[in-house]
Formats: sequence, C-alpha cells, structure tokens
Amino acid sequence: MNAAGGGIVSAPTTALPGRSLLRVGPLAVQVRRRPALVAATLFLLLVGALVLSLSLGTPYVAPADVLRALSGAGTPYDLVVLDLRLPRAVLAALAGAAFGVAGTLIQSVARNPLASPDVVGVTQGAGLAATVALTSGAAAVLVAPAALLGGLVAAVLLFALGSRHGLAAQRFVLAGVAVAFAFRALTEVVMLTADPIDGLRAQIWLIGTLAGKGWTETVWIAVTLALLLPVLAWAGWALRSTALDDDTARGVGVRPVARRIGLAATGVLAAAMVTAQVGAVDFVALVAPQVARRLVRAERPPLLCAALLGALLLVLADLAGRRLFAPTQLPAGVLTAAIGGPYLMFLLLRGRRS
Repeated sequence: MNAAGGGIVSAPTTALPGRSLLRVGPLAVQVRRRPALVAATLFLLLVGALVLSLSLGTPYVAPADVLRALSGAGTPYDLVVLDLRLPRAVLAALAGAAFGVAGTLIQSVARNPLASPDVVGVTQGAGLAATVALTSGAAAVLVAPAALLGGLVAAVLLFALGSRHGLAAQRFVLAGVAVAFAFRALTEVVMLTADPIDGLRAQIWLIGTLAGKGWTETVWIAVTLALLLPVLAWAGWALRSTALDDDTARGVGVRPVARRIGLAATGVLAAAMVTAQVGAVDFVALVAPQVARRLVRAERPPLLCAALLGALLLVLADLAGRRLFAPTQLPAGVLTAAIGGPYLMFLLLRGRRS
C-alpha cells in the first residue's frame, strides 16, 4: 500500500482506470495518478515556500545562497540561514504536517468536515493547562508538558462522552463541542483572575506562534511523527473503511468501532503534541484535509496530501506573519485564522445550499 492510494501486486498487470503502473523488479505498484500528481505538486510548492522563508527577511538572502548554505558549501549567510531561520521554517513544516494528519484522522472518524482538534476540545484542553502554567509562575520548561497533559485530559473526556454506541460520528462531534466550550470557559476564568502581564503571555500562546521556537520543539514533533509512522501507515489503509456503515464493515471483516477509536486516538495524540509545542494554531487541521480532498477529488481526505498541504499553509502563514508588518511580527495563528474563518463560512454556506 502507499499513502497516495496505490496497491502492490505480485506480478506486472494492466493499470486500472485512473492509475499508472510502476514496476519494481517482480512487483508492480498501482498508483492513482491524480493523488500522486497532487502530492508531488504540493511537495514542490512546500520546498519553494521553505526556500522563500529562508530567503526573505533582514538581511535578504538570495535563493542561490540559501541553497549553497543548505548544501554546506559555506556562505557569508550561514548564520542567518542555518541558525536563525532554518529551525523555525522546519518547525512550521512539521507542525503543519502534524496538524494536517490530526485533522484528517478526526474528520474521517467524525465524517464531518467541521471536525478538527480545535473544534472537538483537544486544543482547548491544551490551552487551559498552558494558561494555568503561564499564569501561576511555573517554569517556562513546564508549559509544553502541561499543555500536552491538558490536551490528553481533554481527549480522555472526549472519548468518555463520545464512545457510547460505538463512537458514533454525531455523538463524537457533539461531545467534542461540549468539551471545547467547557475548557474555553475555564481558560477565560483563569485569564481574568491572572496578573495582566501573565494573561498577555497566555493570550499570545493561545493564538499560536512560532516566534522564539526552534530545534527543541522541532525535535519533539519529529520524534512524535516518527513514532507514529507505523500507526499512520496503518491509518492510511484503515481510512478506507470509515465511509462504510458498521454492518457493511463487519460484513467484510472489519472491526469498525476499534478502528474508529484507533484513528481518533492517533489524531488527538498528534494534535495534543503539536499544540503543546507551538500553541493553539487554529484552522490548519480544519482546512488542510478538506482542501486536499477537493484537490484529489476523493470521498475522504487523503492523509499524505493533507499533511503536505498543512505544512505548506503553516510555512506560508509564518512567513507572512514575519514579513507583512515587519519589523512587527504577527503570530502564525492570526494568519491561519484569517484563512480558516472565511473557509469555515464557505463550508457552512455550501452545506446550507446542499
């Protein structure tokens, strides 16, 4: 299997409609042309966005010098490119990819394009815990672990409330909305009773920003994604059954409830970890899967394309936040909200017309 929707057969054969046949020795790989083309295009756009992010700024670094610095050839701009800009750009790409993966898994389980970590309460749980840590004088190093714990507590509540009747899609979303509102209200209470300076720090974290972050946060997200790779490989295959009703799924030998719980748990774990590292960057997990689904013209969000699109969106949002009002920097979450808000209204209007 592959993430673009391909399958492996034991001998060369004729390609199915809409697919290309790639032969590797005695094996033949059926690759869906459109998902593969979209994934390749998104990857090239992501590489271009990363080079642009490393190039633009003060001082400006020509793309050719960026590539030379990355290759280790040695340039006068090595400090700027490798030490100052590269950690933040890589962090944006990995965090965006993790958000895209989390959104794809949660939306597929919920069968609802409006479901995402920032809708079903995971982000709000992390935000409450981070706000408590930031306003109680806790050491800065404890903010990320506290946020991760808060996101996981929210996930436990979500599963406890939404797992009846086999984690039914509608109940799962309603439980998530309830959890999100409860944690958001508690966060507001904590901020209103906190010192104004601490409250401002918490507010910036809740918006979501990559400023002041680098390799430490990048490593945490990279390790999480690496550990989840086997699960994500399974998820890419398991997502095919999420569109089936439970009786049909059982008829073909699938355990739908266990599969939905596994997919949702993977999604909330990825969302909790990335939120703990970069803050509550909203709407990337909401927008990326659905835009990727429309690009691929598929019935369900494609995992790989959603990850690439999430990475591209966050890299561009962080770049725009750095450069639009330079030297003032806007948090990346402000830019993603500017994208996600209109898109959310589009989904609502489209659903009403349907």
